[in-house]
Amino acid sequence: MAVSSVSFVAVFLALVFAMIALPAAVQAQSSAPAPAPASDGTSIDQGIAYVLMLVALVLTYLIHAADFCFSF
Repeated sequence: MAVSSVSFVAVFLALVFAMIALPAAVQAQSSAPAPAPASDGTSIDQGIAYVLMLVALVLTYLIHAADFCFSF
């Protein structure tokens, strides 16, 4: 039983030390500067362009399919 009580005291003291020392160490760190923006707007413009081209492709397909159906 002596070993278990000694190990319990050692673990308890380690936890108490960690609870006291770690919050002070975390608060001592300075915050990092904000990261640079991930996009400068070009990728957004390119995405909009792709969507508009897809809409134009679908509309062209639908118009030609409708024209083909009414030609008979």
